[in-house]
Order: sequence, then C-alpha cells, then structure tokens
Amino acid sequence: MVTFRRQYKVARPVYSEDSFAEHYERTYRQRKTTLDHIREYLTWDSKRTKNAVLSLLPIIGWLRIYKVKEWLLGDVVSGISTGLVAIMQGLAFSLLASLPPSYGLYTAFFPMLTYFFLGTSRHISVGSFPVLSLMVGAVVTRLVPLDETQANVTNIPGFEGLTLDQKRVLVASSMTFLVGIFQLAMGILQFGFIVVYLSDTLVSGFTTAAAVHILVSQLKFVLGLDVPGISGPLSIIYTLEKVFVQITSTNLCDLVMSIIIMVVVFIVKELNDRYKAKLPVPIPIEVIVTIIACGVSYGFNFNKIYNVDIVGEMVRGYEAPVAPNLEVLRESALEAFPTAIVGFAVAFSVAKVYSKKHDYIIDGNQELIAFGVSNIFGATFKSFAASTALSRTAVQESSGGKTQVAGLISAMMAMIVTLALGFLLEPLPRSVLGALVIVNLKGMLMQFREIPYLWRKDTPDCVVWVVTCLSACLLGLDLGLAVGLGVELLTVIFRTQFPRCCLLANIQGTNLYRDRKDYTHIFEPKGVKIFKIPSPLFFANIEFFKEKLREAVGFNPLKILKKRNKALRKVRNLAKKSNYDITENGLWDLISTNDECSKATEELDELSNVEVIPSRWNLPASISFPRVDLHSLILDFSTVSFVDISAVKGLKLVH
Repeated sequence: MVTFRRQYKVARPVYSEDSFAEHYERTYRQRKTTLDHIREYLTWDSKRTKNAVLSLLPIIGWLRIYKVKEWLLGDVVSGISTGLVAIMQGLAFSLLASLPPSYGLYTAFFPMLTYFFLGTSRHISVGSFPVLSLMVGAVVTRLVPLDETQANVTNIPGFEGLTLDQKRVLVASSMTFLVGIFQLAMGILQFGFIVVYLSDTLVSGFTTAAAVHILVSQLKFVLGLDVPGISGPLSIIYTLEKVFVQITSTNLCDLVMSIIIMVVVFIVKELNDRYKAKLPVPIPIEVIVTIIACGVSYGFNFNKIYNVDIVGEMVRGYEAPVAPNLEVLRESALEAFPTAIVGFAVAFSVAKVYSKKHDYIIDGNQELIAFGVSNIFGATFKSFAASTALSRTAVQESSGGKTQVAGLISAMMAMIVTLALGFLLEPLPRSVLGALVIVNLKGMLMQFREIPYLWRKDTPDCVVWVVTCLSACLLGLDLGLAVGLGVELLTVIFRTQFPRCCLLANIQGTNLYRDRKDYTHIFEPKGVKIFKIPSPLFFANIEFFKEKLREAVGFNPLKILKKRNKALRKVRNLAKKSNYDITENGLWDLISTNDECSKATEELDELSNVEVIPSRWNLPASISFPRVDLHSLILDFSTVSFVDISAVKGLKLVH
C-alpha cells in the first residue's frame, strides 16, 4: 500500500553574505566586560539569596509540594523494602572493601542523612555500590595486607596500637574522606559537566570489568578458601592462580550453600522482573535467604562443625567520629580521584533516568556537592565510599517511592539493625554474602551482549568498550578507567580528523539526497557531483578533505591542468611552425598573431580553468586533451559546525 506523504515547497531569494548585508542592517550588541561580570556576580539581593538557598537545599523544593495522603504510604513501603535490600547489600559489599561486614551498615545510614537534604534526585538509593567498594578495597589491601610483612604499614603514623581491622577501617574512611573532598571541590567549581566525557559505552565497559573483578574476589568466600587480597596490575590473574592452586581445599559446605542460594535468588529475581506489573512489591529474596541461612548456620553450628567462615561479632552501636589519616590521604590520592568520578558518574546516570521518567530536573553540580558532603560526613563515622546501586534504586522506585523520605526510612532500617538487631546476623556464613554479591552482578555481566551490537552500529564505540573492559580487567580499575578515557578521546579525534565523506545522489521520485552507496534507485545529474563532509573543517583534517574530494571527483585537477597546458602548447607550436589548419574557427581566433601566441603561452600556467577542446577540432593523434565530465561541484556543508583559518586557506586552494 502506497503511503502519501505531505509535501511542502520553500521559495526565497538567494543571497550571498555581501548581498544579505546590503539588504538587512545588522545590530551590534554591547558585550559585558570582565569587570561587569565580576560586579554582577558580587551583587546580592533577596531573589538571589532565595535561589541560592533553594539550590543548596533542594529538599525545600519538593517538601513544599509533598502530598502526604498520596505519597507517604508509598514512601514508607518503599523505604522498608529498600532498607532490607540495603542492609543485605551493605553487609555483602563491605567484603569487597575488605572490611568487617558491620561497616557496610554504616554506609547504608550516614551518607543518606546528608543526601536527604542536599540531593536533587528523589529516587536514587544512596549507599554502597560494588564498583566503589572494590576500588576502596584495592587501596585497603595495598596499604594493609593480611600478611603485614608484605608492606611496611608500621611506617604510617596513626597505625600504632591498632588491630588489623581497625587499620583497614581507618584506611577506608580516610580514602572516602578524600573522595568526598574531590567531589565537593568539583561541585563548588561547577565541574558537573565532567560526566559528559564518560560516555555510556565507556561506563558500560568499565562496570563490566568491575563485575569481573568482583566475581573473582568473591570466589574465595564461595569456595571457603584462604586467599589474600591482591591489588595492582594483573591482580585478577594472580588471584585466579592462587584460587586454582587451593581448589582442592574447597569447603564443600560453603560451595553447596552458595550454589543453592545463587540458584534460588536468580530464579526469584527473574520472576520479580517477569511479574513486576502484578507484584505490589518485589519479593525480598535476599532478606529471606539471609534469615534462613542465619538460622540454619546457628542451628547446625556450621562454624565449628564444618569450619565455615561466618560474619562473627557485629559492631553494636556507632563509634565516635574520627579524623582522616593524612598519610593515607597522600597514599590514596591517585585512586581516590577516579573513585570520585566513577561514583558521581554512576549516580548521576541512574538519577537522570528516573528524573526523565518522573519529569523533574536534577543538577549535576549540586549532585557533586551532595555526594561530596555525604562521603565526608560518612567517612567521619567510618563508612566507606557511597554512590547508588541500580538494583536498589529500582526497588525504591518500583515499590512506590516518590521522594527521599523513602531513602530516609531505609537508613532508619539500617540504624535499627546496627543498634539492636545486629547480633542476629553474627552466625551468617560469609559465603552467603559472596553468593548474594555474585547474583547481583547479573546485570553488569550481561553487558557483554553489547559487543556485537556496537560492532554492527558503531565500530569506534565498540573499540572503546573492549579496550576499557580489557584494560580495567588487567591493569586495575583506576588505570583501566584512564586508558578507556584516553581511547575515547582518541576516537573523537579520529572521527573529526578522518570523517566519513561521501557523494550524494538523488533518491528517485523525491528531492532528497543521500549517500549513493546506501541506495539502489538513485539519480545522479550528469556533470554534477555533490560532496558531503560530516565534520567540522579545521587544520587537522583539511588535507584529508582535499584528498577525499579528489577521489570523489575522479581526477586530480592539477594533473589535468598540466596535461591540458602541455597539449595547448603543442597546438600553438604546431600552428606557428606549419600554419597548420586546425579548423576554420579553431585556435586562429585566439592566436592570430605571434605576439598574442607568445603572451597566451606565458599565461597558460596561471589558468585555473581551461575549457574542453571541442571535438570538431581536427588534431593530430599525438595531441590529446584529457576530458573532464564535470561542470558543477557542490559541497554540502550542512553538518560542518565550524571552519578555521587553515581550512579557509585550504578551501581557496581547492577552488
């Protein structure tokens, strides 16, 4: 069936820049000086004060419109559901940070308290995130290894008299404090735009590599092996080597329990996804299996009978705030900055998804400030780096959460467990937490499926994904992120320096012009070439542009000109020497005298355009003029965003 399209016609005069300037007078704006901008910035009034307060405390904005009857119940239900998940993930992800599990509950509580007031997103669940936990754990393992003979940790001031766990907590909290400082500084300096340099492809490859690291790091818990934490380049290879060396010492109780839990949780999560429209609240399967595992472990005394490693003594209550260790800040500075960037990028990406879905605005700079303050505040009370987790945020939004009241309630849930119910989790096997971590990696590991799609749709993006993933796996997350960012910037340079130029042709039956290689039913007017470059023209690609243009027209104009000039000289010489009758109107009109002939010959090299010699001219076989079946060359610059001075000079040479 033929679909009739609407038609339109546009008619207007054709202008050049000069003719347009003649017809329409241009007004010149008076631009502000630097002093004007400074004066305006320093001028303060009540309106600006109000805007500043609303910007720094976004809670005022949504609290004024809070609909108690409509939203409160959903926020309470969502907060309870999210809190249960946050507690389990906090315990599990603390293992990634190489910390005692109870400190994961701190991360589920303290950062949320400040984000509640400062954050612009109403739906993200602030707390532990596996990638950040792993990045913190790499620093903890490097500065405080299990075998303290591997590093001279006694040289760090402030470590004297501390136990191994206390040293690790101090390292994690100090690094988190520095992460918060970086985020706060970037927010104050309005560096929220930095997230645009982390494309979705780069983040996908990076998080996939992080998932591989997390998977490998949890094998020792699932298998019940004693494998020391390893950090640095090729750490994943060395860890796998130690795992396989000890594989015969696998604790069967840990392995069987982990497999059962992973299968059960995976199946229930799939059912939650499939029937999420019918379920009022997702089934909290992590909480259910954790309670069952605690009961079974306590009842059958897994710790003593089967030598199962359990969570052990939980820290009850909250400890006094501590100051960061300055030496740890210096040692962890290189890892803290990429951790700050990754934490913000992930949180902002997730927040942006839900802000679009629920039609409200989020501010990247304010988000940096919110997470910076949250991490500084949390680090003071010994929590580790916080961001958000997509699975936990999905629970908060899908279970009816409308505002961060749900997040505050989830934080209260973590507080209750820390103050009163923590002892119930002491018999929980660590292999259960490892199994829960691995199951939650499904979403990140499934990102491997993006490779074929990216290869078909955008090869440079595919290269960014693969290189980022491989480098992050082999070199470590911090170096891998740097390598991925470098490759991404190189692809931008590659796209602009070597753009995909093409010749356009008319699609028959329309007035549309597309790349002639992409369509079959096309029409190309004889003697006309339409050349398109989908990139700005500047110093780095002007030579490439000229080369591609020569390939498109099918000849080198300089060579053609030289051949024509050479042939014309032969004709003139022939006419002078033998009075050769070329044609009745031939060249005699042009070189009727020797003086004119000499003058014309001298000017031949200056000519930029020589007409094709008419076919009626009766020339000897030794003289041939190259023909050019092109009378019009159209340059389609509709996608050229700017042209610099070097490109202007190059275009003059092309002309």
